[in-house]
Amino acid sequence: MARKEAQTDLWVYELLKEANINLTYQGSNIKELNDALASASKRGTKHSGYPEYCGVVKDFVIVIENKADISKHSKFDNNNLISQNQKDVENYALNGALWYARHIVENQNTYKKIFAIAVSGDSKRHKITPIFIDNGALIKEPLKDIETFKLLNEKNIEEYYKREVLKEESSKQKTKEEIEKIAANLHEDLRNYGALDDRNKPLVVAGILLALDEMRTKNLDLEYLNNDKVDSDGKKIYELIESNLKRSNLAPEVKRDKVLIQFSVIKDTKKINELCEITDKKGLKISCTPLKHYVKFIKENIFDSIHTIKNSDDYLGIFYSEFMRFSGGDGQTLGIVLTPTHITELFCDLVKLKATDKVLDPCCGTGGFLITAMDYMLLQAQNEGQKDSIKKKQLFGFELQSFMFAVATANMVLRGDGKSNLYDEDFLKHNPIKLQEDFMANIGFMNPPYSQGKIDKNLTEIAFSEHLLNSIVKNGKVVVIVPQSAMTGKSKEEKVIKANILKYHTLEGVITLNKNTFYGVGTNPCIAVFTAGVPHDESKICKFINFEDDGFEVQKHRGLVETIHAQDKKAYLLDVWHDKIEAPTKFCVKTSIEADDEWLHSFYYFNDEIPTHEEFDKTMADYLTFEFNMITHGRGYLFGLEDEKNDE
Repeated sequence: MARKEAQTDLWVYELLKEANINLTYQGSNIKELNDALASASKRGTKHSGYPEYCGVVKDFVIVIENKADISKHSKFDNNNLISQNQKDVENYALNGALWYARHIVENQNTYKKIFAIAVSGDSKRHKITPIFIDNGALIKEPLKDIETFKLLNEKNIEEYYKREVLKEESSKQKTKEEIEKIAANLHEDLRNYGALDDRNKPLVVAGILLALDEMRTKNLDLEYLNNDKVDSDGKKIYELIESNLKRSNLAPEVKRDKVLIQFSVIKDTKKINELCEITDKKGLKISCTPLKHYVKFIKENIFDSIHTIKNSDDYLGIFYSEFMRFSGGDGQTLGIVLTPTHITELFCDLVKLKATDKVLDPCCGTGGFLITAMDYMLLQAQNEGQKDSIKKKQLFGFELQSFMFAVATANMVLRGDGKSNLYDEDFLKHNPIKLQEDFMANIGFMNPPYSQGKIDKNLTEIAFSEHLLNSIVKNGKVVVIVPQSAMTGKSKEEKVIKANILKYHTLEGVITLNKNTFYGVGTNPCIAVFTAGVPHDESKICKFINFEDDGFEVQKHRGLVETIHAQDKKAYLLDVWHDKIEAPTKFCVKTSIEADDEWLHSFYYFNDEIPTHEEFDKTMADYLTFEFNMITHGRGYLFGLEDEKNDE
């Protein structure tokens, strides 16, 4: 047992090192903590006693108690409280961690906020349970289990405390909700004052943002839009957009014209260029053209802050999604399912995106994958020359929907660049060998149009995936997010494509996602990762991961919300994916595959975990309670008891 305990201690040390947390083993180098532990023996002898690890992160004490046997993780008393019986304190990790934490709180006055953490098992099968002790006044319920210690490092611990202990919202979540609220309000105004349809709403927003960018450059204020009888507000906005696209070097001219023609709705829609006579719900008139009202609203609520927010959020994508939701649609009629930012970021992490990579998104939508990829690559750039190369030579995108192409272009212009290699063309009509030669892209990211295979069998998600694989250079990585049905290959055509993919490319693995990833769309998605141009070896071991529990949850009136556990669960996923740790089969199955298999975790999974004595005892107790209830309610015949009585 001592050897197993030592292995657990070493594994925990590696977890702490990976999280960049420095704790002391079997003691503390902080005098107040060491003095408090001088009488903390778990036997209650008042002699010294030390947890496996102890230390301070910011003003929080962290105490970690380990057990090699996962069955020795915790024990609760008859009141469902963590037992502090001396024998249980000695034998169970959570009970011992709580003992040490309480002792520290009661025997020094410097530190009063403590995370006590119980760890049992090993890297493959384990439980890590935190509990928070505040001034020793109230022992709270254990917090939700974690997979790593990254939530407890200097960067994250205060946020973890606020969200998990105090149940406050994160600033990031508030920002996203604020954007969604702005989009909802703007949707109402676009509909009420302008009667704009779903295609034109995101175009108006994107065009106004470009115009505001140009107004700032030319030192123009809102009074420039004055409903001039010669030049309407719409014409002025349109000319500002044209000037902005020229200044940002959007070329060639034919491409600039394609984008501009989409924004002509701003100058050509009569209703938004006339003085508004509509009174809103509060009895107020806007006393200007609807277009000027939109410009003022977008400037105050979006534009003035969008340049100060340094993250990969696709704001125009969020606006488009909200417009679809409030219109009673979701974009699926166009095959459009926009990708959440946490998924675009996960793609970059799965392939360990580098500053030298070249990224192709053949169905780029509003540009979410390209925005995230650009941000990742720029952070790794060594100099301004490399940054310029990333923006102008290493990002490629296709978008068939012309209005969406214009939105994507505007999005990239507002981000500082990346619009040079966007194409308003049908990716499937391009020769993949020619695309390899022209782009030399070694990374392919894609969220293809969904459900288009019902219209044309050549437009299935797996068909899109094959075409992308054929367009990426040898040994490049391709990551796609598709419905799980795309990985099962039920139809004859899909089976042929799956076999053909393995003939020329390698499947690395498939990650089953939270069914609410595309909240409100009704699609159960998964992520598939491939290596392009390398035939799949029949002995190749692939990973199939169940990542349904990703730390995101649906909350009433809010939709899909990121909890504090999302980053912890993502870190665990990436450690498993990159072979840093082993995982139980309920999370990850490693196996060779056949083309006819359903490439999903659920197909390959088998439960190879032997139940603990505690789990067996609980199951038996539950069964006996059930049987007793059935007998007392006169239904003993279900267990053959009545038959036995009759036989007598």
